[in-house]
Amino acid sequence: MVQAHPDPDTVRSALALAVRAPSVHNTQPWQWRVGDRTVHLYSDETRQLPLADPDGRDLLLSCGAALHHFRAAARSFGWHTVVHRFPNPAEPQHLASIGFTEVTPTADVITVARAITRRRTDRRRVTSWEVPPTHTRHVAEAGAAEGALVHEIVGGATRTRLVQAFQEAARLHHDDAAYQTELALWSGRHIASEGVPARSAVTAVDPLTREFHSPTLTEAVIHDLEERGVLLMVHTAADDPLSRLRAGEATSAVLLAATTFGLATCPLTEPLELPGTRNLVRADVLSDSGFPQLIVRIGWAATSAAQVPLTPRRPLDEVVRPL
Repeated sequence: MVQAHPDPDTVRSALALAVRAPSVHNTQPWQWRVGDRTVHLYSDETRQLPLADPDGRDLLLSCGAALHHFRAAARSFGWHTVVHRFPNPAEPQHLASIGFTEVTPTADVITVARAITRRRTDRRRVTSWEVPPTHTRHVAEAGAAEGALVHEIVGGATRTRLVQAFQEAARLHHDDAAYQTELALWSGRHIASEGVPARSAVTAVDPLTREFHSPTLTEAVIHDLEERGVLLMVHTAADDPLSRLRAGEATSAVLLAATTFGLATCPLTEPLELPGTRNLVRADVLSDSGFPQLIVRIGWAATSAAQVPLTPRRPLDEVVRPL
């Protein structure tokens, strides 16, 4: 008899890679339910950040990234995923129902899946070494194939206005005592399976880098002052939950594609967490033609920079249960 679905060990292996996805402040706001023939993704709203993410946009982006990680992992194991997003309108926390069909994985598919364990969020400055346009185009196309729009924010006035939005959001967050309390709860940790570890955060000298609590990661030594790295805007035509989930999937595709080239990557959301600065970004960068969801910085890390430590994850049994 032809097997119509992966065995439990294969599903668990794919889920172990899925939870390597990045999430806002490493909150890992997902729950997975495994049935006999299907896998289901749910959002865990108990892990939503009230101050940094009051409308749950970052939560859905995080879950979308995990969904794409799962799809990439499953395909590398020989299983194409058939995804029904938001399958039950009466249960908005049920984000995806996933079925399977057999497929022969290609070398490209395996390369992308292998990038899951190599990807890190590198908050350090990148060098001014040029990212080849062919790399940038391939990375953007990988994201656009996942149901969102991805385009490069080129230098000049547009990039300057974006940096100003980052600076304004950082100033507002710095002056918000409640936000700072929440940030302290989710960063600066030394031994934990959640939150941003101190060893993964760097003292912010780049206006694009969020200032987490008690950072201990050493900044790379870079002597030039040129504009660094490529900024890719992930945006959508609408701003509904489905659009946000698909933007998370696109973000995962961008990050993994960039990692296959050896590029350092860092998802950036701070100016999009506040209505005022998000509206500024929408007007100045997108000309009010869509909704900014996330920015990804890609670039070459300094050759002298040590590898960023792997960020811990919650035990798999905490986020995976039988249906």
